[in-house]
Amino acid sequence: MKDARNAGKSATKPDVLLMTGVYSRAQAVMEKEFTVHRLWEAADRAAFLKPLAGRVKAIASAGGAAVDGALMDALPGLKIVSNFGVGYDNVDVAAASRRGVKVTNTPDVLNDCVADTAMALTLMTLRKFPQSEAFLRSGMWPTRGAYPMTTSVGGKLMGIVGLGRIGEAIARRAQAHGMKIAYHNRNRKNVPWPYYADAVSLAAAADVLMIITPGGAETRHLVDARVLDALGPQGYLVNVARGSVVDEMTLLDYLQRGKIAGAGLDVYADEPRVPPAFFALDNAVLLPHVASASNETRMAMGMLQIDNLRACFAGKALLTPVN
Repeated sequence: MKDARNAGKSATKPDVLLMTGVYSRAQAVMEKEFTVHRLWEAADRAAFLKPLAGRVKAIASAGGAAVDGALMDALPGLKIVSNFGVGYDNVDVAAASRRGVKVTNTPDVLNDCVADTAMALTLMTLRKFPQSEAFLRSGMWPTRGAYPMTTSVGGKLMGIVGLGRIGEAIARRAQAHGMKIAYHNRNRKNVPWPYYADAVSLAAAADVLMIITPGGAETRHLVDARVLDALGPQGYLVNVARGSVVDEMTLLDYLQRGKIAGAGLDVYADEPRVPPAFFALDNAVLLPHVASASNETRMAMGMLQIDNLRACFAGKALLTPVN
């Protein structure tokens, strides 16, 4: 009888299709409040989705797991796609809108964490701190002498591509390090920094080109050969946005040939697969997409994702709607 009662209680919880695993502590909360169906564990997606067609009204998604029109059509009762992350280029928002499905994301709660990473990556790239640590750990200091000189950040101009909330947080940190700021955005903003109408002209002015623009089709390969040529052999690229924004193979070629001074990358075109040729570069600092990866930030993101689900099932206004 105890098992039957528990099964009955479980059945009353709203059904949520979870596309991929998210931060474990937040996922535990989700699985306590909802009946969670783990799509990424399904051997046969079609067979897995078929019995859920009339039950699932919510998808919980995260970057890297695509939510397209076909998936939405398989769930005709779908009301919301609640995305874990400020970026939502993994969700076909236009398809959702056509079907009356709301999309939400998790903005603001990760601004400081991502901005901290962006500034740290800038420092590591110009000052080559990871390379100098490897130099010490390998025992080369006593035999080869001092590590070679690097480049200061103070006095340099950081050109920010995408001056949203995270971009402004990065700008404040860069200014605290003595950097000058300029930016390119879809629209000019009411900020005290110079505005450039396109990424090429901004790159020509910048010492460090910081990429923090949204991903998706509109910004795919925004940073191409023209932008990297403008940045030049003394310029540095830092990308904490999406790998798709940068023409990765062209960037690799430019780093190999010294056509730009260096790059700091937290994101890649085909994560988690990174072209091995990057590993041999002394002028690149590589992080495994960790910009928002602190316990505190990921929990805040997860709870905002859950709060949007709660609001949807309670018939209340969504906290962070995209469409």
